[in-house]
Amino acid sequence: MISAKDVNELRNLTGAGMMDCKKALTECQGNMEEAAKWLREKGISKAEKKSSRIAAEGLANIFVDGNKAVIMEVNCETDFVTKNQEFVDMINAIGEAVLKSDVTELEDILKLELDGQTVNDLIIAKTAKIGEKLSLRRVKVVTKADNENFGEYLHMGGKIAVLTVLEGANAEVARDVAMQAAAMNPLYLNKDSVPSDVIEKEKEVLKEQAINEGKPADIAEKMVNGRIQKYYKENCLIHQAFVKNGDIDVETYVKNNGGVVKSMIRYEVGEGMEKRQENFAEEVAKQING
Repeated sequence: MISAKDVNELRNLTGAGMMDCKKALTECQGNMEEAAKWLREKGISKAEKKSSRIAAEGLANIFVDGNKAVIMEVNCETDFVTKNQEFVDMINAIGEAVLKSDVTELEDILKLELDGQTVNDLIIAKTAKIGEKLSLRRVKVVTKADNENFGEYLHMGGKIAVLTVLEGANAEVARDVAMQAAAMNPLYLNKDSVPSDVIEKEKEVLKEQAINEGKPADIAEKMVNGRIQKYYKENCLIHQAFVKNGDIDVETYVKNNGGVVKSMIRYEVGEGMEKRQENFAEEVAKQING
């Protein structure tokens, strides 16, 4: 005989519905552990049906412990779920687990053990319980030297996360640089990190523009060199005008504080992903027409 107490205990343990819990306990002859496993397996089948859905909302977060930091993005389907405490707790649990482990690659992180299950199984279970496709999109583990400083900044509650590393200076300056990257969205750290094919393509466009303005080819060539500097100032973090003092660039600000910018990682939730297209008029029409 399956008691109401056991059903309620399994429900609290798994978050599944009462009838599902009763059926699971019945199927597993009252064994709580087996019933939880049975429900998880059932949850997996539900989660798989959600695998084709678009999950371009979510949260990015940063976890730091001493000289090690983890920056990650976890996606869901709607912004509503980002306010769900279970979703937030799941992100925190994964972040802390990665921080305490030696793994660095996404594939290995998904296999990481967390409270008796893998990170991947945890995400599948939460997908089934929350009712939306959830996915760990990207993770980067960063380590620094003792003479370096992390700069961490979360914008709009985790819609944008930036992690910087500065040699010298201090954590406050490093955070200023992270805030700069969040606001100005640099594509690269510095001139040297811009791929050569990107620069060549940009030069071709700029030269064509100058020629279309009626400039001779030799003059157009000289104009390109000037305009490419503008490209660097707009797209490279350390060459951008510093938002707190437009008279200097970021490189100068950091240098004035005894530091050098070593790296920058910027995650913006959903960037480069297909977005869910909502057509509310169409949805209403479907409901009316039944």
